[in-house]
Amino acid sequence: MHRPRKEMIAETRAKLITAARHAFGTIGYAEASMDDFTASAGLTRGALYHHFGDKKGLLQAVIAEIDGEMAVRINEIASKAPTRWQHFVDECTTYIEMALEPEIQRIMFRDGPAVLGDPAQWPNANACVGSMTDHLTALQQDGVVVPGVDPETAARLINGASSQAAQRIANSSDPEATSKTVVAAFKQLLEGLLKKQGPQPV
Repeated sequence: MHRPRKEMIAETRAKLITAARHAFGTIGYAEASMDDFTASAGLTRGALYHHFGDKKGLLQAVIAEIDGEMAVRINEIASKAPTRWQHFVDECTTYIEMALEPEIQRIMFRDGPAVLGDPAQWPNANACVGSMTDHLTALQQDGVVVPGVDPETAARLINGASSQAAQRIANSSDPEATSKTVVAAFKQLLEGLLKKQGPQPV
């Protein structure tokens, strides 16, 4: 039975992303050979070039896949928070703490920035800032966050800080210890947004 072209394209892309993700996660971007992961996927370099342009394009696709998975996990954890403020804090800190996981650490926070540049310029960055802006706007309306802070500006600063925090953990000689220090400092920064008088988060 003849399979639809769209289905075959999706399968080819998925095979290449899976093979590349394994290689990037275990030996790193620099050491990963295009021939190795095209062979392990049972495909050719031509297929890689056709679907992703080059090795960097494939890294971008792998990062997009991991980023999507991270977002789902972060939302699952944060959704259990008892307050809107705690939900926001949990979203930010869970993202940072994921830098302890070997695959995420290497691909998202070490090789990704080294190869693709500042994460603030990555395609998903605007969505993250948009989500944070919505959270902060709602928290301001609830009287939890100080009224004088521009939500989008604060969101961009927090997004940058969380990215730097995760990269610091990923590049540390002692990620576990660094994570504890970084998360504690990050929470203190966030607490500076809280309104000191009036309704307080519980």
